[in-house]
Amino acid sequence: MREVMKTKITHLTSAHPRYDTRIFIKECASLAKVENYEVSLVVADGLGDELKYDVHIFDVGKIEGRLNRIFKTTKKVLEQAIALDSDIYHLHDPELMPVGLKLKKLGKKVIFDAHEDLPKQLLAKPYLNRGVKKVLSKVIEFYENYACKKFDYVVTATPYIRDKFLKINKSMDVNNYPIIEELSSDIAWQERKNQVCYVGVIAKIRGNLENVEAMGYVNGQTSFKLAGMTYEENFFKELEENPHWNRVEFVGKLQRDEVKALLEESKMGLVTLHPTINYIDALPVKMFEYMLAGIPVIASDFPILKDIVNKEHCGICVNPFDSKAIGEAIEYLARHDSESEAMGKRGKKAVIEQYNWGVEEQKLFKLYEEVA
Repeated sequence: MREVMKTKITHLTSAHPRYDTRIFIKECASLAKVENYEVSLVVADGLGDELKYDVHIFDVGKIEGRLNRIFKTTKKVLEQAIALDSDIYHLHDPELMPVGLKLKKLGKKVIFDAHEDLPKQLLAKPYLNRGVKKVLSKVIEFYENYACKKFDYVVTATPYIRDKFLKINKSMDVNNYPIIEELSSDIAWQERKNQVCYVGVIAKIRGNLENVEAMGYVNGQTSFKLAGMTYEENFFKELEENPHWNRVEFVGKLQRDEVKALLEESKMGLVTLHPTINYIDALPVKMFEYMLAGIPVIASDFPILKDIVNKEHCGICVNPFDSKAIGEAIEYLARHDSESEAMGKRGKKAVIEQYNWGVEEQKLFKLYEEVA
């Protein structure tokens, strides 16, 4: 019997962990389910090679230091990519754009995955001089446009970023919506605690200080469970010194099964990001994970989030800088338990019908069929 030739696909990352939710759990694992695709992932974490979920993971080794990663690691990623001799390469880091251009010269199909709007993200970096940020942002934007015009497709994490790239090339948004089977729950509302939660990176621009201060406006019967890790030690000390920190139960970074357990015991979820350049047009996956878990959301009043929350009637939008407004939203949901339960049910229904990875997976398949 004649063997069917498979299309060889390789995803490349020099910066993300091997089990990154978007790259591995969603995109690679989904593509590996297609019978005529052979999927590989090149990473740089020093944890070795392995086969998982029918995805061949190749590790080029970890090198410490940002500059080393940009120059030395990308060279190793290119060498491994060439050795695999795939038909399609899918890049996940801006520093890999030169790698993509070299692969194009070798006659390969190349897809660039824009997780964020990099030029705008640079403008939001607090540690860079204002003038330096502007110049660097312009340089990056010029190079990004130059490279992406030469690639075969640009995948984006949001419709906003997609619209930017549509001006220069074919582009499709594949949103980071949750996997229904991962976090969907049938836990009865009455079995949940009177608890608000936050899951994610803990940082100033993610609104965590205002979340803690909001507890000063919340009845003592409602608790707050904070989960995640931080890269800002001084900011975390500021949280610990806040007079309302005693109302917070900090549980650190959780594994995915532990995240599910936390959402199952909670009755509302916080996603009050600050209106920075890289958040104001974003679709934070945690909001949709809260919705899938059947709990109402308290979200920033950005137009993109308000449109969804108001359309689905699944929560309350507030000024993320207003601790009192956040606290009053928590208190309202706690005092109107039946209404909160109904919001949670509507949010879950919306995710199951529309805002889920199953829908985005079909878009990814269609994109690959077109490229292949």
